[in-house]
This record gives sequence, C-alpha cells and structure tokens, in this order.
Amino acid sequence: MAVVSLNKKELKNLIGNLSDEKIDEILSLFGTAVEKITNEEVDIEVAPNRPDMLSEHGVLRALSTFFGGKTREYKVHKPEKEFEVKIDSSVNEVRPFTACAIVKNLKFDDNKIKEIIDIQEKIHNTLGRNRKKVAIGIYPLEKIKLPVKYEARNPQDIKFVPLESGREMDGLQILSQHSAGREYGHLLEGKKKFPVFVDAMGEILSMPPIINSHKTGKITEETKEVFIECSGFDFNILQKTLNILVTMLADIGGGIYSMNLKYKNKPVITPDLKPEKFKINLENVNKLLGLELKENDVKKLLGKMGYGYNKLVAEVPAYRTDILHEVDIAEDIAIAYGYKNFSPEIPEISSIGEEDRKQVLARKISETLAGLGFLEVSTYHLVNEDMLKKAGKSEKLDKIKVKDSKTDFTILRPDLSVSLFKILAENVDSEYPQKICEIGKVFKKNEKCETGIEEKTQLACFSVPCNFTQIKQILEYLGRMLNLQFSLKEAEHPYYISGRTGKIVLGDKEIGTIGEIHPRIIKNLHIKMPLAGFELCVDELG
Repeated sequence: MAVVSLNKKELKNLIGNLSDEKIDEILSLFGTAVEKITNEEVDIEVAPNRPDMLSEHGVLRALSTFFGGKTREYKVHKPEKEFEVKIDSSVNEVRPFTACAIVKNLKFDDNKIKEIIDIQEKIHNTLGRNRKKVAIGIYPLEKIKLPVKYEARNPQDIKFVPLESGREMDGLQILSQHSAGREYGHLLEGKKKFPVFVDAMGEILSMPPIINSHKTGKITEETKEVFIECSGFDFNILQKTLNILVTMLADIGGGIYSMNLKYKNKPVITPDLKPEKFKINLENVNKLLGLELKENDVKKLLGKMGYGYNKLVAEVPAYRTDILHEVDIAEDIAIAYGYKNFSPEIPEISSIGEEDRKQVLARKISETLAGLGFLEVSTYHLVNEDMLKKAGKSEKLDKIKVKDSKTDFTILRPDLSVSLFKILAENVDSEYPQKICEIGKVFKKNEKCETGIEEKTQLACFSVPCNFTQIKQILEYLGRMLNLQFSLKEAEHPYYISGRTGKIVLGDKEIGTIGEIHPRIIKNLHIKMPLAGFELCVDELG
C-alpha cells in the first residue's frame, strides 16, 4: 500500500492536540493504518481503493469531514475560448482517450511541488497500473500556446528534449536511451505510431505514457497556472483521475477551469465534478451491517464520509473511484459508524467445521519428508526463461507469460522441478547431502477451464547425492505412510537419464515422474554430484 506523510501540526489542528497513541487510535477508526509517527510527521498507509487519498491534502480533506467538517463543493469555471484539446483519430490504435483541465491562481512552493510529483507517481503505480491504464502530464500554462492537439506520429518525426535530458531525441531514441523510456517503453511495443500532445505553435508537450518535454513539462515555484492531461484506454478512469488532481489543486488554492475536448464523434467537457448518484435500500444496508439504522442516521454517517444525501439517494463525490455498488456505500457507512461499535454475535446457524482434507494430506506429506531429513521450501509461482533453458524445457513448452512484469520472472511455472533446480544451483558450495522438497501450485494452458489456465498442486523432492534406487526408496516410504501403493513403469522424460526414468502410477493413473537427473542439466546448474528426484500430482492422491 502507498504511504502518505501528513504534517503533524496540521493534523493536530484538525483532530485535536492528542498523544501519539490517541492519534494512532483515531486514524485507525477511519480505516487507515499508521506506519510511523515522528515529531514532525505522521506516516499512514492508504488502501489501493482510495487514490483520492494519495496526497496529504486528499487525506486531510477526508479526515476533515470524518471529524465533523463540512463537505466541500468545488466550483468549475466554464472553458474560455482557447481552452480546447483536439483529439485526432490517429490515437485510436495507440492510446485513444484523454481528459484535460486547467487550474489557475496557484501558489507553489517546494513542498507543494513535491506533493504533486508524489501523487502523480502514486496514481501511476496504483490506479494507473504503472502508466498502462492512466498516464498523467502537468504543464506550466505560461509555456504553452492553446489550443492543444492530441495525435499520433511516426516515432522518427517526434523530436523534443525529454524531461531532465540535455539533448533532443526522437521517439525511438527516447525508448532506448532515456531512463523513463527503458522503464515504460514496453507500453508502446509494437506500435507504428506514438501519441503526443502538441500546442498551437507545434511544440511537443509530451509523449505519453513515457515522458514530458523539458521545455514545457516542468513545474516551478514561478508557475501560477497549469494544464493537466490524463491519457489512457478507459475514459471513465481518466475522468476520475482528473477529478482527483484538480480537487487536490483546488484544496491548495487553485481555481478549476474546464476544457472542450474535440473528439470526432462526440465533443466532451472535462472535468465533470457533479456527484454520482446511487439509490440506497435502507433495508439492504441494515441487513448487510446487522444494524437498525434510521434514514437520518444514514444521512449523518454518509456526511462523515464526504457524501451528499437526498431522500435515500447518496451523492458520491466526483473524486471517489471506488464506489461501484450499494455494498461499497454500506462499507463507508460501517466505517463512519465505527467498527469498534459493532457487537459480535454468534450466527444462528448449525454447522460442523473440519480441516480441509487437502491440507491434512499436505501436512502429512511434509511431516513424513521432514522425518527423512528433507527441508521444505516455498518458491515463487513465476520463473524466468533462463531457468527453463537450463532445465532443457524452454523451446517445446507452451509458456504462460505474464505481461508487464517488473522483473525477468515472466512465466508461470510449468512444474516445481524448475524452481528446485534453481535453489540447488544457488547452493552448490553448501554442505552435502542436500535434500529439498516443495508442495505448491503449477500451471498449464487448458481451454476447458474458465480462465484458460489449469492449476494443480504438485509435490517435488530432490536429493544430492542420490541415485535411482535411493529416490525410489523415499517414494515407497512416503506411499506406506500415506497408505498408498505406488508402482513404476519405464518412461522417458527430458529431465531424467534414459533408462533410469519411471512414471509414477497410482491405481491406473500416471501421476508423476521419477529418476536420475540428466548430466546435461547437472552441468548447466553447476551441481557437483549426482542428483535424483521425483515430482507427482498431490491432487491425485485422494
């Protein structure tokens, strides 16, 4: 979760001159966890569903209404003649939507500039899914000639000096040579054209979602007016993001001005700060919460959370992105009511609980193998291409890849063996013998499954040094402890030596493989001794 730092003095002005312990207690009532309290600041964790609280002013606004303050209404001035953004159809295949606004009468200092940069990055990383869904640009208006155009151009035709760069680059150079381009360039991968914002003088403002221009995209303490744009694929999310930004800037003294967005099919004016209306069923709310609230109670509680209210209709603030259903409103009512004020009750139902049989089986397996000297490990569900290559399983495998991974671990593991090979390879200089095992999920494509991916629970065991006879004895002992009769039949497998490989059979089902690991893999892993092991499907054990 994102961490937001609050000025302790301003916070105390809002909630009272309280001790650190009392501040912690009071903030927890609002559903925010306190991470750290110092003499100057209070650091709180903000839940991912509340991007409107990713800035200090956003948090203080929410706390103000929660502790009795009046809900603020934000005025939006009509667009002036040149307050216009023309959206060219060329962006449809790249990044089709934008939402824009202008904020005037600002007085920036170093702390406020830092707060703006912080909320941009926090929205990028949370609601924006690392700029894939939302990318934000904020520009000093005095350096821009309106109206603005949003269009897509060939990368070679995009030339400007990126933010914090000392030289002009084209679109492709930005992706390969600028730090932001290397980090976010995958978002434009495979695109023939890149999106740009351009002002009336032909000056490029930015190339979203990568980087702003150094000339037009840097806020300073001299900046009094700003142009804000949000770009992405879901216009509703862009509007909500814009609402969060303009209301935060209004809270520090700015005046909000709307802009005409000239889409080909339908002109739009943004921002729209009219509250979203949800009809409330009082009976449903009371049933969900186990309370007996009256309509006036609901009105007061919603007021604490910043809502308007009129005859069983909740008016949700325009900057709230998390209210999708009546249940979300009921949750806010519960927060305002206070979780500590709920009285726990034993449900009037008759049921008998028992431990999940699969968990009982997994624990029995773990205890048995621990008794044989095995160390149980727990590895990540993701593996990388290099791990698969070293195991000799890369080329033929139908890989399940994760898009936009922050690391090179991009493939859902097809088995546990690959993960255990990595551990053994990283411990070649440790003391022998080494015995490791894991019970965990593996993944493979299956169109019959709802998600297209089938998950299975597997068991893998490996021992070094070890031969086929020794690993077979371990499997047989495990079978006896589980009251299962395993049998083996000769087989071939890329992990194991031909002639020293077997299929593990239970009843008439093949549930796994066993054998001595092929010298090719041992060499790739730099393991210095013979290695043997087995992997089987726990789901098939009953």
